[in-house]
Amino acid sequence: MEAILREKIEFALDTIRPYLEADGGNVRVVELTDEAVLKIEMLGNCGSCPMSSMTLKAGVEEAIKRAIPEIARVEAVNLSIA
Repeated sequence: MEAILREKIEFALDTIRPYLEADGGNVRVVELTDEAVLKIEMLGNCGSCPMSSMTLKAGVEEAIKRAIPEIARVEAVNLSIA
């Protein structure tokens, strides 16, 4: 992942991190695939919270796609979302 894109991703995540941290959670970038799929890991309470799938889609993915429209989607490697 190129440095500028990584920086944009981290900046976008930093806009929602305070909300995640307030609930004892966070996210970590795992990889960006050639298909523009950003893979993240939900950390702390975010990894086990029943609302994690909503947080992923409505919070994390929304913030990423708003800042970096070329990202196709965001997936959590440690959540099983149907």
